[in-house]
Amino acid sequence: MSNRSFTLSRRRFLLSAAAIGAATLASTSVVSKALAAPLKLEKDVVKLGFIKLTDMAPLAIALEKGFFDDEGLQVSLEAQANWKVLLDRVITGELDGSHMLAGQPIGATIGFGTQAEVITPLSMDLNGNGITVSNAIWAEMKKHLKTGADGKPEHPISAAALKPVIDGLKAEGKSFKMGMVFPVSTHNYELRYWLAAGGVHPGFYSAENVSGQILAEALLSVTPPPQMPATMEAGTIMGYCVGEPWNQAAVFKGIGVPVITDDEIWKNNPEKVFGVTKKWAEENPNTLLAITKAMIRACMWLDEGDGKNRAEAVKILSKSEYVGADPQVIANSMTGTFEYEKGDKRPVPDFNVFFKYFATYPFYSDAVWYLTQMRRWGQIGEAKTDAWYDETAKKVYRPDIYVKAAELLVAEGKAKKEDFPFGSDGYKPVDNGFMDKVPYDGKKPNAYIDSLKIGLKGAQKVVGNAVEG
Repeated sequence: MSNRSFTLSRRRFLLSAAAIGAATLASTSVVSKALAAPLKLEKDVVKLGFIKLTDMAPLAIALEKGFFDDEGLQVSLEAQANWKVLLDRVITGELDGSHMLAGQPIGATIGFGTQAEVITPLSMDLNGNGITVSNAIWAEMKKHLKTGADGKPEHPISAAALKPVIDGLKAEGKSFKMGMVFPVSTHNYELRYWLAAGGVHPGFYSAENVSGQILAEALLSVTPPPQMPATMEAGTIMGYCVGEPWNQAAVFKGIGVPVITDDEIWKNNPEKVFGVTKKWAEENPNTLLAITKAMIRACMWLDEGDGKNRAEAVKILSKSEYVGADPQVIANSMTGTFEYEKGDKRPVPDFNVFFKYFATYPFYSDAVWYLTQMRRWGQIGEAKTDAWYDETAKKVYRPDIYVKAAELLVAEGKAKKEDFPFGSDGYKPVDNGFMDKVPYDGKKPNAYIDSLKIGLKGAQKVVGNAVEG
């Protein structure tokens, strides 16, 4: 527990004092009313999970800066071994909620892997991932890259430079292997998108074969984030897609080179979410609102004043109970820069976004994009209607809860109305921020799937080791 945590009796005393003080104010403003009537929590002691990645920051900051305390919550944060264990513990109730991959609540709800109704009222961040390859692979890729006047590779780097390297390995009877963190992870879909955009087939899934390696030119497999650098150094994999600080760790160790960030693959893509079971949300609606409020405030703090608080955030995240990595490694990306090849440090101001660009709002169109990728690679085995994508997104992503939390923060004077996309229908405009310039319209998912060069289309499905239909 943080040393900023209070006992429940102390917390209740403070809340009562705040309520009494507010009640005596002569003003009848909304702010006074909000302070006089704190949320009646169904559960004020909660345990929340996370994986040791820098994008768990909203949880750590909400605890360390007292935002959970302000809501009358006694929160403990607990690091989890991997994404599967994390999800299972939320489903069984061992955790009240958790930092999750954006695709996890969606995958669970449609029954890919684990079947459970999981919802998200909040997106925790945008961007934050990278793709790293080993030094040996990088040396071969560089032969196929253009360089600028400074002699450094031009960015963004396409997987087209990787294809001849893979072909060369194949000619030697070798397979090209890469790691990603989970089958329904953002990393899996970003890595697949990058590979496919460069003409490299990342493989299909089927009901009978969930390896994701059917017809694959690059063999992708699951590796827990903290183990990525060591697994690559051992030669088990030749590259990986992961969140920070594990790309920068490869640079610091001198074992690999990050070739592209996910912001270069898909500008301002949604990354992690906060997830709870639907049942827990229904049983603890005010507690969920309170958690959401505190996390929104943490995200605001993280992006405040063009990142003026990031140095402090780095110190907090480097603690062993949170990310536990070298502060220099965390700061390399958290403070607006990113180091590719050793010594090639470039400004990437939006590598980690926590509140700007309405980052915390759980847009339906984000959920639909992940569903399109599940269909594209065979995790959804049959064609679905556009209406199905919309209905499924609305089961999982809950902007209605988010909006209630945002309204309370505005009423309390802790946020401004313009900070939130009030009135949104949950769908972003057509997105042209992908590296291959293919536009994405969340309201027309099937047309989008059909516009992508590699992957399942229309009524196609994977049967055995072939695509039919």
